[in-house]
Amino acid sequence: MRQKIVAGNWKMNLGYNEGLSIFSEVINMVNDEVTGAQTAIVCCPYTYLHSLAQLVKGHSQISVGAQNCHQEEAGAFTGEISAKMIRSVGAQYVILGHSERRQYFGEKNELLAKKTDVVLGNSLKPIFCIGETMEERENDRFFELIKTQLSEGLFHLTDTQFAQVVVAYEPVWAIGTGKTASAAQAQEIHAFIRQEIAAKYGQETADDTTILYGGSCNTKNAKELFSQADIDGGLIGGASLKSRDFVDIIKAF
Repeated sequence: MRQKIVAGNWKMNLGYNEGLSIFSEVINMVNDEVTGAQTAIVCCPYTYLHSLAQLVKGHSQISVGAQNCHQEEAGAFTGEISAKMIRSVGAQYVILGHSERRQYFGEKNELLAKKTDVVLGNSLKPIFCIGETMEERENDRFFELIKTQLSEGLFHLTDTQFAQVVVAYEPVWAIGTGKTASAAQAQEIHAFIRQEIAAKYGQETADDTTILYGGSCNTKNAKELFSQADIDGGLIGGASLKSRDFVDIIKAF
């Protein structure tokens, strides 16, 4: 049975005290209200990782992750953060290849493959993001694009390594726009992703891979999205900044 996950991505939001307050509320709500086996992950700014990881000790349903890392183990890269640093403060996950990293920082599949290697090499789990822009969808190029993102970013991994990966499908045209892929559109892509994984690693591995939907998922549409056969949870942006909304999405399972 593959893992059900709701991962919050705070992006570049919240002050330190705000973040600790919201995270504490999430912990209390999850403890009081969530009875299923789903996992919650909060991916916060680097500067909050250690504090959040301390708060979450002993809470098996909640983990902490970073939003990015550098592709090298160490070195003269002023201002960058390594996977080893992230692991050393108690984080367990790292988001890689988010559409904003691809768009604003020019991150390509080859670079993301290197980041995936260094993340796995430091006993962290990557949440690897893939997805198409509106132009690519309208030109019917999205299947081709997603196949390339998977093959160039992830398919160099061994079976054992790939088993540690969480895939997140995020239609770029639905991020921060208020638009959302329909449940049927999302399911179609998730099924395609699982099909590609099966072709590379076998059906058993594909069936065990968690694939998240990340495109304006909120309290109103989460239940319908999560009810689809190949959607195993969500990568949540804006709604993760409100403890009540975030926990309600977790409960949508």
